[in-house]
Amino acid sequence: MRPLYSESDYGRLLDTQNAEKYRDEWRRDYARLIHSAGFRRLQGKTQVFPGHEGDFFRNRLTHSLEVAQIAKSIAIRLNATHKLFRSKSQKIAPDLVEFAGLAHDLGHPPFGHNGEEALDECMREHNGGFEGNAQTLRILSRLEKKVTLNSDLRAFSEEIDQRCGLNLTYRSLASILKYDSPIPIRCADRAEDRQNNVAKGYYEADSELVGKIKEKIVGEAFTGKFKTVECSIMDIADDIAYSTYDLEDVFKSGFLSPLELFALDDSIYESVVKTINKRLSNQYPEIKMSIGVKDVHEILHDVFSDLFTFGTEQIKILKSRTSSNEYKKMYFSVDAQQRSRRYAEDGYSRTAFTSNLVQAFIQGVEVKENGEYPQLHNVRLEVRTFIVVEVLKNITYEAVIRAPALQVVEYRGKDIVKKIFGAINEKGGDRLLPKDFREVYRNGDELNRCRTICDFIAGMTDRYAIEFYSRLFGANGMTMHKPL
Repeated sequence: MRPLYSESDYGRLLDTQNAEKYRDEWRRDYARLIHSAGFRRLQGKTQVFPGHEGDFFRNRLTHSLEVAQIAKSIAIRLNATHKLFRSKSQKIAPDLVEFAGLAHDLGHPPFGHNGEEALDECMREHNGGFEGNAQTLRILSRLEKKVTLNSDLRAFSEEIDQRCGLNLTYRSLASILKYDSPIPIRCADRAEDRQNNVAKGYYEADSELVGKIKEKIVGEAFTGKFKTVECSIMDIADDIAYSTYDLEDVFKSGFLSPLELFALDDSIYESVVKTINKRLSNQYPEIKMSIGVKDVHEILHDVFSDLFTFGTEQIKILKSRTSSNEYKKMYFSVDAQQRSRRYAEDGYSRTAFTSNLVQAFIQGVEVKENGEYPQLHNVRLEVRTFIVVEVLKNITYEAVIRAPALQVVEYRGKDIVKKIFGAINEKGGDRLLPKDFREVYRNGDELNRCRTICDFIAGMTDRYAIEFYSRLFGANGMTMHKPL
């Protein structure tokens, strides 16, 4: 089997000499990322609960740190235990996996997925819409102010855009390419049933770069689905973090207790089941659908088994013999309620719960081998672990993120993003841009001007977007001294 890494993986768009023999290329890329402005801005972007709701809750930065730690742990475990990675030439690079975890959310705009939807709606007729993963690649390969094509020229002084972002290795860029397809330039070219949804992929403008990345990693002749082993590890680490630590934030907030997860509207459970079964058929086409999810309560009962005095098999028997109301009463016993409150109120219990879940999920990782291209081994969760992770993920999404309390906040964020875009996109609106963005804007054509506005807004933190909106539309007092 060919080595997992080759010399071409270490190449960069702009050749640079590495005089630092004490660290490898992955460590250089890691350093460039954590010192970047885009990475710092993640501290001001919402994960589940807005930052002003409390200092305990995770933001995009702390979430990314947790994803990176989980991803690196998965890589270390696979290197130590899996037969595919025993030889030195086949070892996964933990630092590269950690980089992917840290960088994966770099392209997220302010106000979470509603901010993403807002920018996509503004950009649907302008060179491919907007999507967070596509924006991550754009930030790393172009927008960050680390290097230019010609170091003797200022980045924004030429008609030809000189920016090279962080000038990362091709393998590091490949580690964040989750979706192997270009986003159609026009909304009308998207799938008919997806024209009003954010399209996953990379921007058409980055197709040449993506082609070069693929060439360097797997060669010119490759035509299959491209997703590196590091990227697949990052992807499941993201799901693990989302399904556990976001749920911990929910319990801490008092928004829901563990026991209340068993008493949600039936429509929520139906939506969760439908979503999971669709993902099962897409990601595990080889399995029989008899493994599909039918009853979310059984899975939740396994996760929160210490709340109850009866097991899963007893639950099935009781459910078949009792009415719906009596069945629910069994869940809501006094003892179960007390134990449920402990999860929400006691930090020790919450920490032990999430720690045990993360450990169990990491143990539930498997590898689907790619004999021809080891760079594309598919690391994924075993199907039953996948189901548990997906239940927790989707319960959080349906019951919390889509709840009216958060939707009102996110709707406001969506309105803010769209109005800022509209103001800058008016005639003469470029005067509202900071100097560096204004110079890029004035050197571009119509499509690239809209993309420059989009880049500016996507890089905002939640707080900065609210403040910028207030300065434009008078919600707060005007000032000319505070810099943009």
